[in-house]
Amino acid sequence: MSKDLIIVESPAKVKTISKFLGKDYLVEASVGHVRDLPTRDLGVDEENDFAPAYQVIQGKEDVVKKLRAAAKKAEHVYLAPDPDREGEAIAWHVAELIRKENPNVSRIQFNEITARAVKEALEHPQSLDEALFDSQQARRILDRLVGYKISPILWKNVKRGISAGRVQSVALKILVEREKERRAFEPQEYWPFKALVAGENPPPFWVDLWKYKDKSVKPGGHHVTTADEAQALEKALNESDFLVDNVEEKQRSRQPRPPYITSTLQQEANQRLGYSARKTMTIAQRLYEGVELGRRGTTALITYMRTDSVRIAKDAQDAAKELILDKFGQDYYPAKTRNFKTKGSAQDAHEAIRPVDVTIIPEEVKQYLPSEQYRMYKLIWQRFVASQMAAAKFWDTTVTIKAAETLWRAKGERLLFPGFLAVMDKPADDNTTDLPQLTVGEKVAVNELKKEQKFTQPPPRYSEASLVRTLEELGIGRPSTYAAIISTLIDRDYARLEEKRFAPTELGFTVSDQLSEHFPDLMDVGFTASMENSLDDVAEGKQQWVKLLKVFAKDFYPTLDKARKDMASTVQDTGVQCSECGKPMVVKFGKTGEFLGCTGFPACRNIKNFKRDEKGGIIVVEREEPEDIGIACDKCGRPMSIKQSRRGEFLGCTGYPDCRNIKNFERDEDGNIKIVEQAAPEVVGTCPECGGELHLKKARTGSRFIACANYPDCTYTEPYSTGVPCPNEGCSGTLVEKASRKGKLFYSCSEYPKCDYAVWDWPVKGPCPECGHPVLVRKNTKAKGEHIACPKRSCKYEQPV
Repeated sequence: MSKDLIIVESPAKVKTISKFLGKDYLVEASVGHVRDLPTRDLGVDEENDFAPAYQVIQGKEDVVKKLRAAAKKAEHVYLAPDPDREGEAIAWHVAELIRKENPNVSRIQFNEITARAVKEALEHPQSLDEALFDSQQARRILDRLVGYKISPILWKNVKRGISAGRVQSVALKILVEREKERRAFEPQEYWPFKALVAGENPPPFWVDLWKYKDKSVKPGGHHVTTADEAQALEKALNESDFLVDNVEEKQRSRQPRPPYITSTLQQEANQRLGYSARKTMTIAQRLYEGVELGRRGTTALITYMRTDSVRIAKDAQDAAKELILDKFGQDYYPAKTRNFKTKGSAQDAHEAIRPVDVTIIPEEVKQYLPSEQYRMYKLIWQRFVASQMAAAKFWDTTVTIKAAETLWRAKGERLLFPGFLAVMDKPADDNTTDLPQLTVGEKVAVNELKKEQKFTQPPPRYSEASLVRTLEELGIGRPSTYAAIISTLIDRDYARLEEKRFAPTELGFTVSDQLSEHFPDLMDVGFTASMENSLDDVAEGKQQWVKLLKVFAKDFYPTLDKARKDMASTVQDTGVQCSECGKPMVVKFGKTGEFLGCTGFPACRNIKNFKRDEKGGIIVVEREEPEDIGIACDKCGRPMSIKQSRRGEFLGCTGYPDCRNIKNFERDEDGNIKIVEQAAPEVVGTCPECGGELHLKKARTGSRFIACANYPDCTYTEPYSTGVPCPNEGCSGTLVEKASRKGKLFYSCSEYPKCDYAVWDWPVKGPCPECGHPVLVRKNTKAKGEHIACPKRSCKYEQPV
């Protein structure tokens, strides 16, 4: 009897779902998307209703082949990718690819990976949601049109290889506008006052100057803004009595916040754990798909993590109630079960992010989880349980003190009942302030009077948390896209993180300004938010996707044509003249970053490094004269000097570029320089182009490669081969050693980009005895030492070396 087939998108889900479905079902993974628009051309027929030309993603041929074979043997196919727009697209494309093998296809969705949820989904299969797929398709085509049409214009006028994005360009504009505010900011002087006072009853307490001449004292305001004014006020205060003007006491309740949605989880994880949005989503994905928990086996810990709804299922509320009553008592549960209202613009398809089983206490599974997963689960568990608990109660006291023409104020709070704070890491009473018993009219002694000169600060740069919050408030992007937006800005070098806050680069400024000038609608926050709402309308069946694209194209194409003509090569007036020919110097962009270049190029090739001051003004960084270290070049006899590269210091000939001789060096205890002679290069063959020796060398990123010893006269190179053939069917390449930008080694096909097969560990010729995969890998871990393993996530084959 043939089994029913369930297709999920992640190999991790395969193990979790197979555990509780048993042998009645076959579970396979699509390993993410299987079809997409082509990488080398637009892939959209603009003359034929924007018809997309989808193709199987390179490297996914084996996955598709396996899915087709499994579908052919199955009685019914259930498509179960994630329950969102991207998941629906994966399901749709898989259905298209297997339709000939098996037309009996249904869509199932579940918000949590539990036996109950999956079995319930199987009992209520649905048709594919065409409207939701159309929404994803429209978004993909919109992004493709913007990226493929605008990027070449930027290549011509700014820098080759950069790109534009429909949503991330608006996010970049937000960062750039904030930086412009900072540069235009004029600090204002102000003098805050505070006093340590003591009444008849202890303890003494600090009060802050609140009002002066009946007006609130604010930084940068019109009161106490100069040293003279501060001294005059200080004199008046020293001659005046401080009398209690008012004492206000009241009880206050603090209600718990709703459970996390995607954006609030990203914000809190960034603020409390220091995680980026991408890292947060990666960790949450693992907790959602299932982790190993000892005797429990592979267990999903949280519900689906891409949601903007704060709704909670009743059975989850009931489980939380039972836990709260058992662990904390009746007083800690509210009189009425808490239900939170989702924002009107949010999609309410999924629940909030919560524990799948609230009885799985974080501390009980800590031993099974990596530190990052434990901290993330604890954060989600605490927030959910707290959301269902009683309010915390405080006793607030506000004291107002009068002196001369001033009013001073102190606030204190005392925790009466912790309520939901009992489940949080840091109870609110950690930093509570108790004020003494005071009566109106009572005179207090001034033990200390402080004044301090300060200056107002510019608006802060955005952190990941504040940027996500701003994008959400403005309606830019959706919860599932925030991590990708932020990563794109960093990866394209449009912004950098400085002290955990985003600082736009010179390239980011230039791209943003050019796009804002020539594509004002595309860079308009309101327009982008409106487009997101229109895409939501497509998902809900309220709007037709082709019509949406036609409306967009009607204004976009004329703007595009105009930009091609009007956008000139970026010339930024720097106010700097070339020291060699007197012509203006402008900011230019090279492979290693920005620099000042002479507008007289190529006749004048003068360049300068530069930096900016706080106002954005350009400061030329003059090159220092090379230090005379007393070492002559052994090739040309000219002096050698200490130079700096990305990998550190080295000795280079001052005759560069005529002489390119370099040496490594070290310093002895007295600081004297000693040349470190390099070991003789390893000869690995004969150059096929010039007959010289081939040497084994190491790239800057750490990977090995083979190069001719006669460089630069002969530039022949070849990658370092592992000798293992590429496992992809029809590929004639071999796996060669490469390194990522961060220096991590990996092994990829020599036919890249035609073939993108790659593994992180040293490849070994297979096949795998369990799954038949043609390649194995050699791993070395603390737990298992050196061993051979299958690189496929769905296969757990291992053996000792």
